[in-house]
Amino acid sequence: MLPGGEPPQGAARPARPTPARLTPPAQPAPAAAQPKLAAQPELAAQPEVAALPGPGLVNVANALTVLRLILVPVFVACLLAGGPDWRVAAFVVFGVASVTDLLDGRLARRRGLITDFGKIADPIADKALTGAALVTLSALGELAWWVTAVILAREIAVTLLRFWVIRHGVIAASRGGKLKTLLQVVAIALYVLPGPPAALREVVMAAAVAVTVVTGIDYGVRAMRLHRRQPHAGAGN
Repeated sequence: MLPGGEPPQGAARPARPTPARLTPPAQPAPAAAQPKLAAQPELAAQPEVAALPGPGLVNVANALTVLRLILVPVFVACLLAGGPDWRVAAFVVFGVASVTDLLDGRLARRRGLITDFGKIADPIADKALTGAALVTLSALGELAWWVTAVILAREIAVTLLRFWVIRHGVIAASRGGKLKTLLQVVAIALYVLPGPPAALREVVMAAAVAVTVVTGIDYGVRAMRLHRRQPHAGAGN
């Protein structure tokens, strides 16, 4: 050993002690890696949202539809009674029934009162009122039977088509259909009410028959398109 503590050349130097390595403390796992056990109670604790109940069967729209059905035999009785006074009474009853046809559908759409009963009863009530008026007028000899047959055949065919495609969708009423309804109501009212000229009655009824046939064909075409398109739309789901 040389002075100053240095070892001589060639001599083995003593090994220096290796400092101990400090192990860093374990870091907590990131939040994303931790099991999401704490979130489960929160999800389970959330209340379920209950589905809103549909409209009840007893509502103002369905009441108007039922009222129209009740007025049909009253109208026929007044029409068959004969005489100007009873004719005016039949005209009033027919007018009230026609107004209910206008109101029930509008109220059902605006207030969310559309029900399965209304979907079935409303067109039946419409056809019952129109059919009763036409058949009674033809039975009294005031309207040709072929006019009644054409209009009723169209109305029955459209009703059957409506029930045929009701599970695929609803065909919205077209402007032609609304015009058809208006012309039929006006034409029947002119035949029921005593006094209007025969020429005026025939012209309006002829227009009603023409629009009835055209809109019936259009409805049939739209019903076939809806029926054919629906299976293809469901196949892609």
